[in-house]
Amino acid sequence: MENLDAQVTGWINSLSGHSNLIDLFMVVVTQAGVPLLILAVVASWWWGGSVRSERHVAVACGLSFLVGLALNQIILLLVHRMRPYDAGVSHLLIAPSADPSFPSDHATASFAIVFSYVFNARIRKALWFFAAALLLVISRVYVGTHYVGDILGGIATALVAAGLVRIAYREGTRIDRWVTGIL
Repeated sequence: MENLDAQVTGWINSLSGHSNLIDLFMVVVTQAGVPLLILAVVASWWWGGSVRSERHVAVACGLSFLVGLALNQIILLLVHRMRPYDAGVSHLLIAPSADPSFPSDHATASFAIVFSYVFNARIRKALWFFAAALLLVISRVYVGTHYVGDILGGIATALVAAGLVRIAYREGTRIDRWVTGIL
């Protein structure tokens, strides 16, 4: 399985370096993607449809994001996967990272948002966020900083995190009414 992961990663990364414009675009996506997704969720706090309901989803996205990154930190204590550029699988278009490769925090962050929208029955918004998250995670492999398996691990962590938040943070509860009533 590791061989297949390295082959697919190498294939996607081999697409880089042929077009300065595409390389620049993917670098911008990989560096600005998560902040832009967060900004879009924050914007829904003020400009969503049903204010309380949209605010609930925005809070669920934030909680899922944080729980997912916390789960990643626990996983990093147990799994120390070398970055693909250190293993000679990819060439790097951005600055190297000091932390292990698995799981991808970018995949966790972006897909925590997607799954939060799905779990709260906002399918149209989930599809928009899915398209953005997919571009973001492809960019992470394209620029050479992650294996495809790291991305899949981050997506799995996001799914677990969003599921835990869905169970623990329910719409209409006292805490939800308090949080969504702020501002």
